Amino acid sequence: MTRIVAGTAGGRRLKVPPKGTRPTSDRVREALFSSLESLMDLDGAKVLDLYAGSGALGFEALSRGAEHATFVESDKRAAEVLKSNAKELGFANTTIANRTAEAYVTTEGDKFDVVFADPPYSVGDDELAKVLHGLVDRLAEDAILIVERASRSGEPAWPDGVEPLRAKRYGDTAVYWGQVRSDG
Repeated sequence: MTRIVAGTAGGRRLKVPPKGTRPTSDRVREALFSSLESLMDLDGAKVLDLYAGSGALGFEALSRGAEHATFVESDKRAAEVLKSNAKELGFANTTIANRTAEAYVTTEGDKFDVVFADPPYSVGDDELAKVLHGLVDRLAEDAILIVERASRSGEPAWPDGVEPLRAKRYGDTAVYWGQVRSDG
């Protein structure tokens, strides 16, 4: 069972697509958001959840005060589950893009304060690097990027202008943090 850990929707359950996704565990999400909230205030933040699956990361951010979340998911069934979860949770402040992360990052649009990238473990390092590099123009000043990978994958190749902040392992999962460098 996947549920929202804290905030206005804390304890509420999320539907999970029938196959092809790997929701971030409650334990990892709780630790991830504890660290995130020590770095920034989520109130009013614009969040991007790439490779969204059930949307657990983006919905957790909304529950904790984010202003808007954009979910990018290439699988049509998973995108339908995202729409259902948003409706069930009462979050109208969402955008759901049923397309690949690679295609999404090449479009113009809003800038984001927080980006979650939790690609399937089968996504290779080069493909992930291409997505992260494509994000640069969509990142707000001091934006935080959080990448979840298999522990064996190693740290992602951060794009120019993004400094690695920290890395933490949780069993088979590793979470890597980067932040846009300020010009000041």
